[in-house]
Amino acid sequence: MGPNPTAEEPLPRIPLVLNNRSMAWVTQRICGIVEGPTPVWWLVSLAICGTLALVCFSCIAYMISTGVGVWGLNHPVGWAWDITNFVFWIGIGHAGTLISAVLFLTRQKWRTSINRASEAMTLFAVVCAGIFPGIHVGRIWMVWFLAPIPNANGIWPNFRSPLLWDVFAVSTYFTVSVMFWFVGLIPDLATLRDRATSKISRFAYGFLALGWRGGNRQWRHYELAYLILAGISTPLVLSVHSVVSFDFATSVIPGWHTTIFPPYFVAGAIFGGFAMVLTLMLPARAIYGLHDLITPKHVDVMCKIILLTGTIVGYAYCMEFFTAAYSGNPYETWLFLRNRMADPYIFSKLYNVPVAPYWWAYWAMMSLNVISPQIFWIPRMRYNIWVVFAVCMCVNAGMWFERFVIIVTSIHRDFVPSAWGMFHPTWVDIWTFTGTFGLFMTLFLLFIRFLPMIAISEVKGVLPEADPHYHLKKGDHETQPVTTGLHY
Repeated sequence: MGPNPTAEEPLPRIPLVLNNRSMAWVTQRICGIVEGPTPVWWLVSLAICGTLALVCFSCIAYMISTGVGVWGLNHPVGWAWDITNFVFWIGIGHAGTLISAVLFLTRQKWRTSINRASEAMTLFAVVCAGIFPGIHVGRIWMVWFLAPIPNANGIWPNFRSPLLWDVFAVSTYFTVSVMFWFVGLIPDLATLRDRATSKISRFAYGFLALGWRGGNRQWRHYELAYLILAGISTPLVLSVHSVVSFDFATSVIPGWHTTIFPPYFVAGAIFGGFAMVLTLMLPARAIYGLHDLITPKHVDVMCKIILLTGTIVGYAYCMEFFTAAYSGNPYETWLFLRNRMADPYIFSKLYNVPVAPYWWAYWAMMSLNVISPQIFWIPRMRYNIWVVFAVCMCVNAGMWFERFVIIVTSIHRDFVPSAWGMFHPTWVDIWTFTGTFGLFMTLFLLFIRFLPMIAISEVKGVLPEADPHYHLKKGDHETQPVTTGLHY
């Protein structure tokens, strides 16, 4: 029985590596970034980011030697930029584990070109996040009270406190993420070891490669370990930010005491994390010419995830307001209208209420997080590199505003009007936060200089050559450029 002439031809599958590249090309292209001479731009960038990181540590040293009074904290705003920055950086770290673990278990092969850098981004973001709980206690020499260790009087920490849950969640997340990242690196470290030309690099990469030779037994054990770590990491994606949201949800403060926080925080973290992945990978792609490895399909898929999670976040914002209004709780209604929404142009006039002190932060959050990603409904915009980068920058800023709105606007005017007070950040607040970006970028620059930013072994697995039925034909592995689909 012959083929049905009326049957439609299936749509061609878009390759995950363009221009029919070979395995040898993939190895040479990615290893060449590490093995080549140090670019001038990298040295300049490292100097700038390293200086910012030093500013951050200088501010921390000044704060520790002087006290948390150098921050803009007051009564009733006992939490402000420290916890805002903590939650912001933890959210950035979510996309790495999601791309690595969840997409690995669901067999999404498009993850292979971006998972390594995303995992590294996760680790560096968690390092930045971990700074703030450590220093916000004021007397940093007492920070060990956060750990589940009894003090000199035999008194244990309060295990019912969400702040202690943070310690368990973040430390577990960081530990598993480091293991997952390192295990994935082992085959590529062995590749760098075998190509190393100096004794120092051969020793360093050889030490880290743990004797990897690429044998059948090693691959079997490696894949099993990677699968187990992916299975452990997947629930952590949901649990870590859910636990962070409990810091607020288990309180009785209007604006915090809501059951929508766990899913809302998880969606927001994935939303902000993917935006940061694109913020880092698009410049790296352009600088190192990785257009064949990080293809328009990768950018397109990540834009769709940003659109989806951005819509979920927008729905959560609306449901927060609806819940406050529908509950009939006057404190909740008062908070949303008079502390957040009442802008000087529409809502304050519509409801005849005074202008909310932080209305600009609330509407900046709404505009940047909810409205800006909607442009990705237009397919052409998902392929325009400048539009994608601009939206990602909007999301990065919007997610910080989201945490600021949740934390500061909920407590700066509480139940007792005589205790109301505005929060104004000091220069120590501002430079400590700015400096964490320097620390984050310093670590990321060191990563792309000394380690393969793309998983070589995993990318080879999605090449046509990896198919046992693949036969090399005449003309294969030629390097005629094909259109990248991205518009500059």
